[in-house]
This record gives sequence, C-alpha cells and structure tokens, in this order.
Amino acid sequence: MRSITRHQHDSAQKAKTMHSESFLQHYLAPVAPWLYVDSSMWTGVGLAGGFLFSSRFIIQWIHSERKGCIVVPPAFWHLSFWGSLISLFYAVHLDKLPIILSYAFLPALYGRNLWLLKSGRAR
Repeated sequence: MRSITRHQHDSAQKAKTMHSESFLQHYLAPVAPWLYVDSSMWTGVGLAGGFLFSSRFIIQWIHSERKGCIVVPPAFWHLSFWGSLISLFYAVHLDKLPIILSYAFLPALYGRNLWLLKSGRAR
C-alpha cells in the first residue's frame, strides 16, 4: 500500500474545498456567511416554502368545489408568490443551480399576477 505525500494530501484537500463551494457560495459567503450555515432553521425555511407553495392547490380546489367550477382565487397567487420566494431563498442556501433556476423566475411571474389583481386588470 502506497502512502500519499503531503503535497498530494494538500492538493486533495484543496480540490475537496473547491468542489464543496458550489454555484453562488464563492460570491455570497463573504457578505452573507449565515446563508451557508447548516441549521434546523434552514430546514424550517425549506418546509415553510414547500408548504406555502403546495397549499395553493388545496385552496384552489376548495374554492372550485364551493363554486362548482374551476376558480383561481387571489389566495392562490399570494401563496404562489410567497411560497416560491421562500423556496428560492432556500434554494440559494442549498446552492444547487438546477433548484435555483427552477424557482428563479417564479416570484416575478406570480408578483405580476398579484399586481394585475390589485390594479383591477385581472379578468
């Protein structure tokens, strides 16, 4: 069995450190180190975002059942906006590009629908 040299060990550690820093961590960690601390708080944030985002369909289903036709109530758009925003924040914490991209544009889309509702331009 061959022993590794100190140089090989240092190179492996450097590669491991570089690999552990993902998409945004290199840029955000210096200004927001709390974003990359593992804690139960982050688990709560992820669960809250997922709960809000998923509960919108339950709200929509209940409203549709009461009306007897397909209805998309304003609460659906509020839950969509806040759920996607919190989930995006959690995705940045996870620092995984596919997850970040899946939520990146949703708050803007749902925010526009909320703006249309507020301005009275929704049908």
